[in-house]
Amino acid sequence: MMEHGEDADKRKYIVVKNAEDQFSIWFDGRALPSGWVAVGKSGSKEECLSYIKEVWTDMRPASLRRYMESRPE
Repeated sequence: MMEHGEDADKRKYIVVKNAEDQFSIWFDGRALPSGWVAVGKSGSKEECLSYIKEVWTDMRPASLRRYMESRPE
């Protein structure tokens, strides 16, 4: 009997980030899409998503954060 869904996913992933400080996961060993860089975290899908949840505390894109910080109050 084949496993399906999350339980069947035994692949290794890496955490990636783009210029807007947005995070995602990518299959380890595959070429990264343009504009994304590895951040040094790898592991199971669950481990990578847990890491992202811990470090990505401000979901706003970096350009929006810079804009908001430059505006006078």
